[in-house]
Amino acid sequence: MTTSLTYRSLSPSRSIPFPRTLLLFALVAATLFASAQPDWQLRTERKDIKVYTRTYPDSKYKAIKVELILQSTLSRLVSVLLDVKTAPEWVYATKSAVLLKQVSPSELIYYSEVKLPWPMSNRDFIARLITTQDPATRIVTINGPTLTDYVPEKKEIVRVKRSEGKWLLTPVGREHIRVEYTLRTDPGGDIPAWLFNLFVTKGPLESFENLKAQLNKPEYAHCKLPFIVD
Repeated sequence: MTTSLTYRSLSPSRSIPFPRTLLLFALVAATLFASAQPDWQLRTERKDIKVYTRTYPDSKYKAIKVELILQSTLSRLVSVLLDVKTAPEWVYATKSAVLLKQVSPSELIYYSEVKLPWPMSNRDFIARLITTQDPATRIVTINGPTLTDYVPEKKEIVRVKRSEGKWLLTPVGREHIRVEYTLRTDPGGDIPAWLFNLFVTKGPLESFENLKAQLNKPEYAHCKLPFIVD
């Protein structure tokens, strides 16, 4: 003999079969879970540099977002960002950066090593920078996914295999740019998530302060790029 379970509502004349009740419960729970996911939260601010963090369900490492306004033309800023060999001059903890392939004027592949304090091992990664510009808004996007096996791994250096950075550059007026930079990364190896998350805002603050100085160097003063409309 089978038994049919029902949920009786406030109205005694109506009943909902159990499977439908279960479905409704699942939908409500899913909605509540989605709304409970933390969004970007402002963690630190120095001068006009704001650094946000957030978590994603698929990672124990916090993602970061940086927002600020820079005084620069689009061509000058993009020229600095694509001049990867100079990254050690302004990107926090960068030991080396080498251009591996210039795919096109607006796309390249480069290798970089990041130095970490003892006893942690240094990290390295290979990134592909792809630059595009919306012809209507003039907003520039630079995507930087990692390429895991483009060059062989090195002994005693941990390869970062999951990382993706993105630059969104929005012109504001004649020579100001609203910058939004986001980064999701898994450093791999033996770095505890709590330690990584504790210092995750330090690098962005220092890097973007250095970027301001980098933009003012004479070699970038009159940069023009064929794929960028200022």
